[in-house]
Parts: sequence; structure tokens; C-alpha cells
Amino acid sequence: MQRYIIIRLFQSLITFLVLSVVIFVISRATGADPVELMLPEDAPEEARVSMRAYLGLDKPVYVQYGRYISRFLQGDLGESIRLRQPIVGIVKERAANSVKLGLSAIAITILLGVPLGVVAAVKRDTIVDTGAKVVAVLGQSMPAFWLGIVLIQVFAARLNWLPAGGLGGPEHYILPAFTLGAFLVTGIMRLIRSSMLETLDSEYVKLARVKGLPEWKVVWKHALRNALIPVVTFAGTYLGLLLAGAIVVETVFAWPGLGDLVYRGIAWRDYPIIQSLVLLIALVVTVSNFVVDILYAYINPRIRYGT
Repeated sequence: MQRYIIIRLFQSLITFLVLSVVIFVISRATGADPVELMLPEDAPEEARVSMRAYLGLDKPVYVQYGRYISRFLQGDLGESIRLRQPIVGIVKERAANSVKLGLSAIAITILLGVPLGVVAAVKRDTIVDTGAKVVAVLGQSMPAFWLGIVLIQVFAARLNWLPAGGLGGPEHYILPAFTLGAFLVTGIMRLIRSSMLETLDSEYVKLARVKGLPEWKVVWKHALRNALIPVVTFAGTYLGLLLAGAIVVETVFAWPGLGDLVYRGIAWRDYPIIQSLVLLIALVVTVSNFVVDILYAYINPRIRYGT
């Protein structure tokens, strides 16, 4: 097991370092000169040279990367060019809002995706199963921004049942959380359905039925417990989709979270915000995938021995 953990940890570190290089390079490909953004147009050349030296832009790119990744690992994300504030402070202000929205989306995913997947498997090849398949296809085909705009148009503009955006009471969470969780609901539903179909045909489930256990207990206790194992494998992937989707959803609903901040950083050409937040998201996804690998190895010992 220790060998498996060491190998996975090494792979995670390599993945993170490669992502950090890619993000660092791409964030500087926007064509914006930070010095031009920070200084007035009539600033003297001496001030430009001094500012460039202060920001470390007079150094070679590899030196800039080394300094940046070193500071990042120490918790220093740099300073926003547009806001003139430390990015760490900005992240702390907005992170709680993103976490609340993410947890709401996860709750919707679990409450809708798991039951729908189980029912679709139990009612295999019926109209219920067909309807679930249609919903799954639609849910994974609709862009998040389009779904969000439609929900705003219907439930906020026409029916006036829910607010169109912003942060406030519980009613403000419904539309953005559903929009963010819609793709995950259909993904979990399809995964649960496929896993349940395999589990329901297994010998131990047949044995449980022979023993006379109630059908609901066979399905929801014995079959579902084992059907959830593959979901653990994809948990890291789903977290990445959740974080990526938050950028679009928070922008559509004017939600003051990290996703909205990433969008604003791109609009402002504020590359310190872009690279810091995207790299932070990459770090979260990398760590979550590492944790999922370890958990799955404990659940299924054949994984670690096959390494």
C-alpha cells in the first residue's frame, strides 16, 4: 500500500507541475502588458522600467516561473493588477460563497441523481427508464450558460418566483445551484444506473432475494451500497467539472465567488488573478484525485496490487 501511495503522490506532483507551467505560459499569452495597465499613459520611461523591475518582469521567463511557483507554495498568490490588493485576501472574501454554492449543487446532485439512477435501473426498459435516458442526454448536452439564462427567463422574469441573481437568502441558491448541478445530476444518474444494472444481476443480490428480504431493502441497502463504489472513482473528475462550471454559472447569476473572479480576471487581463486562481483550482482537483485514488485502493485492494 505504501508503494502505491508513493507512486500516486509522485504522479500527482508531476501533474501539478506540468499544469502550473501550462497555466503560467497561457496566462501571459493574453497580450496585455501589466506595466501599461498599472501606470498612466503619460508615465515616464523611468517609472516603467522601475515598475517592470518591481514586478520581476525584467527577468527571464523561467526565473519568473520559479519565483511564482515558490511563492504560490508558500501561500503568496501575488497582487491583483486591477484591484491593487493581495490576491489571498480577495480569495478569502469570495471562497466562502463558492463553497456554499458548490455544496448546494452537490446536495442537489445526490438528492436527484442517486434516486433517479436507482429507479431507472430497477425499472429497466420501461417508460421510466426511457425518460431517465432522455433527461440524461438533455442534461449533459445543454450548456450551463444557456440553461442558466433559460431558468432566469422562466422563473425570475416571467413567473417572478425566484431572484435572477446575486447573493442573499436561501431562494438565491436555487437557480444557480440547480444550473451548476444539472450536468452532475445526469452524470451520476447514468453512472448509478449502469452500476446498479450490474449489481442487481450479481449472485449476492439473488441470494438476498431468495432469503426473503423485502425488495426495497435488497435494492437500497445491498445493491446500492456496492453500486456506489464506481462513483467514488469519478469523484475527483466531478469535482473538476464542478469547479469549471462554477466560472460560467457564477458569471450568469452574478454570484460573487471565485468563478466570477476568474471571469473578471480574464476580462481585465489581470494575469496574476488568472494564473493564481486557475492554478489553485488545478491544485484542488489534483489533491482530490489523489485522495480518491487512495480511498478506492482501500475499497478495492486489487487496485493497489495491480500497480
